[in-house]
Amino acid sequence: MELIKLIGRYAKPYTWQILAVLALQAISTAATLYLPSLNADIIDQGVAQGDVPYIWTTGRVMLAVAFVQVIAAVIAVWFGARSAMGLGRDIRAMVFRRVARYSAEDMGHFGTPTLITRGTNDVQQVQMTFMMTMNFMVSAPIMAIGGIIMAMREDAGLSWLVWVSVAVLLGVISALIAKLMPLFRVMQDKLDAINGTLREQITGIRVVRAFVREAHETERFTEANEDITQLSLKIGNLFVTLFPIITVILNVATGAVLWFGGHRVDDGLVAVGSLTAFLQYLMQILAAVMMGTFMAMMLPRAIICAKRITEVLNRAPSIVEPEHPIEPAHETGEVEFDNVTFSYAGADAPVLENVSFTAHPGQTTAIIGATGSGKTTLLSLIPRLYLPTQGQVRIDGVATSDLAREGIVKRVALVPQKPYLFSGTVASNLRTGAPDATDEELWDALKVAQANFVTDLDMPIAQGGTNVSGGQRQRLSIARMLVAKPKVYLFDDSFSALDVITDAKVREAMRSYTADATTIIVAQRVSSIENADQILVMEAGRVVAKGTHAQLLETSPTYREIVESQATVEA
Repeated sequence: MELIKLIGRYAKPYTWQILAVLALQAISTAATLYLPSLNADIIDQGVAQGDVPYIWTTGRVMLAVAFVQVIAAVIAVWFGARSAMGLGRDIRAMVFRRVARYSAEDMGHFGTPTLITRGTNDVQQVQMTFMMTMNFMVSAPIMAIGGIIMAMREDAGLSWLVWVSVAVLLGVISALIAKLMPLFRVMQDKLDAINGTLREQITGIRVVRAFVREAHETERFTEANEDITQLSLKIGNLFVTLFPIITVILNVATGAVLWFGGHRVDDGLVAVGSLTAFLQYLMQILAAVMMGTFMAMMLPRAIICAKRITEVLNRAPSIVEPEHPIEPAHETGEVEFDNVTFSYAGADAPVLENVSFTAHPGQTTAIIGATGSGKTTLLSLIPRLYLPTQGQVRIDGVATSDLAREGIVKRVALVPQKPYLFSGTVASNLRTGAPDATDEELWDALKVAQANFVTDLDMPIAQGGTNVSGGQRQRLSIARMLVAKPKVYLFDDSFSALDVITDAKVREAMRSYTADATTIIVAQRVSSIENADQILVMEAGRVVAKGTHAQLLETSPTYREIVESQATVEA
């Protein structure tokens, strides 16, 4: 079972705390079981015999036992809570570390919403189940078994009431678990769905408002919300019916003890104190079973959550660090594609096919082509966001699969098609690739990126950069790349939100930064790549033409068509 394996794996550092909980819960439960027996002695030997000193003596013993029981229970709960919180922290950390190692393909396999849910809500369910186990399920078996032994010790003739009551309760709980297991699986899936819907709507709120789709999105969220609400009500209805049934069982058991026990007292088969103790033990036994009932509420969901967490932890990243990384003999930033083919998992056809070219240091290589021709995918292969299905991508003569991740990051920096900024300040975002960069270097990078809207490095940036415009977000992302000072600069249509004048200023100012580095640009505007040293024309995942702007105008019909179409639009 995944839940037991998951807890067993991550509970090892807290072994001594768990052992302390076991010992303390055993002491607390033993004290609890001893109290009814002392109470019976007070009734039978003290009250019935009129022995006041015995009552006082036994009462003091009961008080001491109760004090020990309370202290042991409090300390046990404290240890149990600390170990449970530590367990949850460790699992969350491991999920985060595993997800951080995922490639773009792995992320796409799960999806962002479910990974968020699995790393937060699912871990919380497992953590709470472990804490409940430490606080209740350790003492519940001891209480139940000890209660049965003590009850039979007081009056074996009424023991059949214990077996009947426990059997009925266990039957009710088993039926509940059988119904809850599939419902909790569906609930976690619906939680993923509502999480994804909400995240999508918040992220795309500008688009929603721009197209006046508030009503539609509200209806879509209402449907997802109603689905999970109805399922929650269905689960709640099972619990609502459970407690009245348990109450009925408890009351019937109490009545049965008083009825049959009263006759046995009248017949002289059992003393009044022993009957009272038997009734208390029966209540303790049933209370222990009720503790199991509380766990029954959490266990099915925790089992489902553990399975979902295990799926994340067991999925090995599709891109792994080489056991023996190779360090290039020189660091120039040369990028070479050698007959590269790439297919996404489950795709019918490759996205890239037999792509070969070399991007040299000190030169600019531009990539242009129709939407869906594979430009972004090609660029993503360079920083090893994906690995080629066939062929090799080499940086400074070494395949990216043989380079350490740290080595790739040191050499390659990327401004993605959709630039992302983290919550914080301008300074904290720019230092992402160079934590030790000075303020002077940050201002220099901002100047080159034409980010003249920044007047203070402590200017706040919202999550995703939603408090700045698209063009400002692109310029800050370009500045972040410049601060890193890589050997290979990758721009994935990173100037699309800039006007022509700003675009030209940024490119002109960047020449001093990229003079000795390799620059690869994915662009849509021909005007922005006319001066590139090498232009690759892509069509359906293939490089159909290669050369300078002038050469391609003469030799490539596809390139001429792109140039003419843009000239027509501009005219």
